[in-house]
Amino acid sequence: MTMKRILIANRGEIACRIIGACKALGMTSIAVYSEADADAMFVRMADVAEPIGPAPAAQSYLDSTRILCAARKHSADAVHPGYGFLAENTNFARAAEAAGLCWIGPTPECIDAMGDKERARAIASSTGIPTLSGSPRFTVGELDGIEAAALKVGYPLLVKATGGGGGIGMRRVDSPEQLPASVAATQQLAAKAFGDGTIYLERLVLRPRHIEIQVFGHGDGTAVHLFERECSVQRRFQKIIEESPAPNLPQALREQMTGAAVALAAQQSYRGPGTVEFIVDADTMEFFFLEMNTRIQVEHPVTEMVTGLDLVQAQIKLAAGKYQRVAQADIKTHGSAIECRIYAENPARNFMPSPGPLQVFRLPLDMAHVRIDTGVREGDTITPYYDPMIAKLIVWGEDRTAAIDRMRAALGASQIEGVRNNLPFLAAVVAHPDFKTGQVDTNWIERERNALLAANP
Repeated sequence: MTMKRILIANRGEIACRIIGACKALGMTSIAVYSEADADAMFVRMADVAEPIGPAPAAQSYLDSTRILCAARKHSADAVHPGYGFLAENTNFARAAEAAGLCWIGPTPECIDAMGDKERARAIASSTGIPTLSGSPRFTVGELDGIEAAALKVGYPLLVKATGGGGGIGMRRVDSPEQLPASVAATQQLAAKAFGDGTIYLERLVLRPRHIEIQVFGHGDGTAVHLFERECSVQRRFQKIIEESPAPNLPQALREQMTGAAVALAAQQSYRGPGTVEFIVDADTMEFFFLEMNTRIQVEHPVTEMVTGLDLVQAQIKLAAGKYQRVAQADIKTHGSAIECRIYAENPARNFMPSPGPLQVFRLPLDMAHVRIDTGVREGDTITPYYDPMIAKLIVWGEDRTAAIDRMRAALGASQIEGVRNNLPFLAAVVAHPDFKTGQVDTNWIERERNALLAANP
């Protein structure tokens, strides 16, 4: 199959990123957009754009029928799902393939296996990867034995949705008294977000570092890794700062984790870029499988900055049968990269979204070794319908100290007005002594939030 026309089943900055890759490869990009995005940056950038419905995602970006109709109308050869929305939806992947389209991503079977967290954990365990103790799954209305299961796992624990990702559908429980309400709330959220309220219980590591391995599978049982990213700076279980390499990570542990990630990708005959996520106990330096994301990751620019490889172009080339393999020994990293996610949100109000007009939006476009991935322009409006991320600010330095200094300078040179945003909060994080020395875990922001807010009111 000759691939010339790619429909992008997404919006915002990731749609812009994929459009840029299509242009670099000489391919036609086809955008789909909701009514709220009619004048969006990605719509203007695309070669072709097709409206697919009202603003709510369920009536547009989650409507596979409308998206596939647009693909047929504009003679698309392939579909790139980006991340979020339908990127890890097995039914959409199968429907795209049934319509004669090339699915730019892993096989539907692989998405299905890794998308179910309990099943993914069992597969990882069978591959010899350490996993945290957990419980069987519990469906809505079928909770018999959950109290005993919780005692077996041990408190504190996490109640987790079996589907989904990105920290959605996850609650900490410290005592048996908290369990019923946490289970009910998690099941309700999971049913709304993923269409499935099934949950399970998992041991909670008290000082967890979130470290993920970028893999690239060839679809034939072989795969390579592109090293790790540290993603421990999180609020509400969602990342806001990522970096590579991970600070204070012993080389032996790095090799164990990358080896485990490649083994899992190979076992699944994984195809394209994916991310195997691990929890590392900061006290014991033990690592445990968390999940696998079967898509391009939000923070992929961090890896691109230190390896010099273009993951989105590689993903498209692999699907088109034009990918030239890179041997593991030839994949090197140089320097240090850090990414800050800039959101329209109010850190002082538990990071609540803050939609509104971007009256002023200025980022340091001309600063050396600074990359900006965004899907908005000055004058655009951050709507309440979608994720409120404004941009990703990525910097590179010869070493971590240089990267931190460059990030501080880049944040200081950035200006956003019209919406509340987390620029001052990010600046406080990267200036904090704990961040500078790499002494953070996923609970660090919660512990230090008041001090971080006070540093940059």
